[in-house]
Amino acid sequence: QVHLDESGGGLVQAGGSLRLSCAASGRSFSSYTMAWFRQAPGKEREFVAASSWNGRYSYYADSVKGRFAISRDNAKTILYLDMNSLNTEDTAVYYCAAGGGRYDSRSSYEYWGQGTQVTVSS
Repeated sequence: QVHLDESGGGLVQAGGSLRLSCAASGRSFSSYTMAWFRQAPGKEREFVAASSWNGRYSYYADSVKGRFAISRDNAKTILYLDMNSLNTEDTAVYYCAAGGGRYDSRSSYEYWGQGTQVTVSS
């Protein structure tokens, strides 16, 4: 069982930056692929970024590539998402997830956090 708790969301102007954190408790954080998904109002939850269990490999949605960076600290059991050059289309609830398998598929992730709201104003 893994419990995930996101933080760091908020209101930011377009062009600004935010850092999201996901604190994990429970077993075997370092054995999981970790990911960020997001869900905007009226839209399906979509993949944003994922990190392999050891942090060696990172994967990104095309919409955030070059602007967002995912990282993890297995010793502290924390996952991060550094978001730069934010635009209004990045407004969504951001969710942290733990699992394995296909990195961009929601069904690959067994554990989910409650989400943190990111709002980008123009």
